[in-house]
Amino acid sequence: MPFDSVNTVGLVHPEVAQFDEPLQLACGRTLSSYELVYETYGTLNDDRSNAVLICHALSGHHHAAGYHSEDDRKPGWWEQCIGPGKPIDTNRFFVVSLNNLGGCNGSTGPTSINPETGKVWGPDFPPVRVRDWVNSQARLADRLGIDCWAAIVGGSLGGMQAMRWALEYPDRLRHCVVIASALRLSAQNIAFNEVARQAIESDPAFADGHYQENNEVPTRGLGLARMVGHITYLSDDAMASKFGRDLRSGTLELGDEDQVEFQVQSYLRYQGNQFSGNFDANTYMLMTRALDYFDLAREYDDDAVKAFRKANCSFLVVSFTTDWRFSPARSREIVDALIAADKPVTYTNIDADEGHDAFLLPIPRYIDVFSAYMQRVAEGN
Repeated sequence: MPFDSVNTVGLVHPEVAQFDEPLQLACGRTLSSYELVYETYGTLNDDRSNAVLICHALSGHHHAAGYHSEDDRKPGWWEQCIGPGKPIDTNRFFVVSLNNLGGCNGSTGPTSINPETGKVWGPDFPPVRVRDWVNSQARLADRLGIDCWAAIVGGSLGGMQAMRWALEYPDRLRHCVVIASALRLSAQNIAFNEVARQAIESDPAFADGHYQENNEVPTRGLGLARMVGHITYLSDDAMASKFGRDLRSGTLELGDEDQVEFQVQSYLRYQGNQFSGNFDANTYMLMTRALDYFDLAREYDDDAVKAFRKANCSFLVVSFTTDWRFSPARSREIVDALIAADKPVTYTNIDADEGHDAFLLPIPRYIDVFSAYMQRVAEGN
């Protein structure tokens, strides 16, 4: 067994919730039925007051902690933060983690069968917005008998979902934990997402999104998209520390250019290849567009203070010093709006070299702050 059962939730099994009630989407279209895949960790208490919802980021999914088999070598994506004695302590909390609607890890999305045609949805799957995810998550909460979450927690795109929850269902969460996120994307962030999408669309195998009908996968385009994204998740310091200008092979001698391969090149190619084998291109297009279109204050006269006045919960906002994809300035915009709206908020900017990816890592100061706040949540404060 590759894991210590004392420090993990251990073996976990995904569950499927089938919903036959139509879901009206923000785009104006309707899903007649859909499925959500989710996992749970810990035990729901008698008064159902200890539930925590985990909202995943762009390429995340339902498998946030534990292992799917005794042979697994890789745990869930947030194993560092979910489990016994960890910030989201499964000895105290009942944790729910799902794969969002439109995903490619079991929930209904572009890789699913369109019941009206009997064919794969592909690019014809309806565009979704963050509020659609929140509405579907609320239905899952109803199915699980959870009237009010002790906390809703998310990093990056997950933090946007948590904030949307606070506005759409203000009486259904007591705490909102927003990590490395923003009220809206900057123009630079939208530009990075567009470059990634163009990389996918330029792959001949993409076939305008109908690649599954051709039994093909746009691996090159999707790999390039991941490489672009991954560069933005790391800081300059992190890349310098991890790779520097080290060569994997070859030399810098004149005439040997084709043989030169820096360690960072090798790393990015590996990340791109792995991602293109595990993720769906249409889902990537859908997720990045949902990220682009998110704007918490749009329907509140572009006034974040006015938007947050709807919230009834307490907030924890966390940023990281070297995160330039979702910089500390973006978190301070959230905090300033919450303070102006007279909402209880705790804010910390963690000194970390790891860039945006820091929210996934066991950085001691981050873990300490996160744990202390979740202790308050567990105690009902």
